[in-house]
Amino acid sequence: MKTMIQTTLQRYWNPYVVLLIAGILSALYFGLTSTVWAVTGEFTRLGGDLLKLFGVDISGWQYFDMVHLKGTTWSRPDGWIVWGMFIGALIMVLLSNSFKIRLPQQKRRYVQGLVGGIIAGFGARLALGCNLAAFFTGVPQFSFHSWIFIVATGVGTFFGAKLTKMRWWKGRPSLTRGAAKPSTVKKRVIQPYVGGTIAVLYIGLVTYFFATGQKLLGLGALFGLAFGILIERGQICFTSAFRDLFLVGRSIMAKAIIIGMAVSSVLTVIVISVYDLTPITQIAALSTFVGGVLFGLGIVMASGCETGMMYRLMEGQVLFLPVFAGNIIGATFLAYAWDHLGVYDVLVKSGAKINLLDSIGPIGAIAATLVMLGLLYTLTIYWEKRYHHKLTIKRGAEIHAK
Repeated sequence: MKTMIQTTLQRYWNPYVVLLIAGILSALYFGLTSTVWAVTGEFTRLGGDLLKLFGVDISGWQYFDMVHLKGTTWSRPDGWIVWGMFIGALIMVLLSNSFKIRLPQQKRRYVQGLVGGIIAGFGARLALGCNLAAFFTGVPQFSFHSWIFIVATGVGTFFGAKLTKMRWWKGRPSLTRGAAKPSTVKKRVIQPYVGGTIAVLYIGLVTYFFATGQKLLGLGALFGLAFGILIERGQICFTSAFRDLFLVGRSIMAKAIIIGMAVSSVLTVIVISVYDLTPITQIAALSTFVGGVLFGLGIVMASGCETGMMYRLMEGQVLFLPVFAGNIIGATFLAYAWDHLGVYDVLVKSGAKINLLDSIGPIGAIAATLVMLGLLYTLTIYWEKRYHHKLTIKRGAEIHAK
């Protein structure tokens, strides 16, 4: 029985199902808390916490006032969203007996991961959101800045894919090929027990939050756990959604993300209408496009977006430690550059908050959003077919040449 359960857990879930559930939970979380599923805002606050720990006076930094740097990461619902995601992913990795320390074959990958993480973190916070708040949960909030961010991220990812194909980036090929054969991998029988123990303790913590009246912390911890389970089981990575489409013509992740956003958009507009909630709207400006391009470039350089980085780190992939650190460094540097280096005045000040619900009404907003997502879905299919068509022609030419 135990072997059968472990075998089942080792099978990843269908990304369409995972992102459909994620879209539903995102809308539900907004309805319960009036905020959205996001991570890089908390990465910025973590950077602020570290600066304060080392005695840096950040009281005059406008960006930290804007993102509400109060308390500690353990007393913020957004903090528990982040740590809940890490813990949820770790629990599933351990239950499936698949945790293993993995080192990159080339040491240069540590530097590339760190630099990519810094660029991605800086870009995400410049655009006021990452693949979640400015993309997956930004679109269902009908904030126009998310439309700009999608296009910009696609541009950045495209050029990132081109960059990582260059010989100087890849370096010399490693003599070690492939993963270890199953027969040579020692059985890690203790992992499911550790995973189960962590799960019990964490559910106890969530129960404590609710029992002591800390509802928002309880919701953050609970939904963070659910999101962490989903991203690990579905291997959800927005980087691979774009990168794989450009590099190998694989579109399943991109299509699943689009469907998840569509479902979340429909549910969110219902939640907003029924409970008279105010959608979360961010500034649409040149900063949104520049930040999106940098984010798309950075996540490809780092080999993972925020969600991909989180579950891969929990799997034991050491590369994503510098990626995580880079995200915090980049986000924190943006907080400094916002007013100290004039980023706000140059890139943000001329922008405006535009919400489609206010501009064209609920029916117009959901119609325009679904049309936009439908066009993205169609474009994704077109690019996939185009890639495979070109590949077929290339192979045919090679065969003919022989």
